[in-house]
Amino acid sequence: MDDNKPFLMLNALWFKPQGGKESYQQYMALAAPLLEKYGGRPVAGGVPFKAVIGEFDADLVFFIHYPSWQTFLDFIADPEYQKISHFREDAITKSLLIRCEKIF
Repeated sequence: MDDNKPFLMLNALWFKPQGGKESYQQYMALAAPLLEKYGGRPVAGGVPFKAVIGEFDADLVFFIHYPSWQTFLDFIADPEYQKISHFREDAITKSLLIRCEKIF
C-alpha cells in the first residue's frame, strides 16, 4: 500500500461499562477539530446490531478517511491531540484499528 495515498482506518471499539461511551463522546468532540486540521474526516459508522457471519461484539465501528499515512502520524503526534488522547483510553477496554486501502 502506498503511504502517500488516501486510506480508510476502520475503528472498532469496546467501551468500559461505567461511563465509557460518554468519555468517548467527549474525546470525539475534542478530537474532531484536530482531525479536520489534518484532513481526516469520518466516513461512515454505526452501532453493531448482530454479527451475521462470525463473532463480533464491538460497541461502535466506524471509518475515518485520512489523506495519507503521514497525516495520520502527524495527527496522533500533535501536542494538542496528546493532551486529549487520555479520554479515548479512559473510555475503552479494547480497540481495533485496521488500515484499509480505499478502493471506491
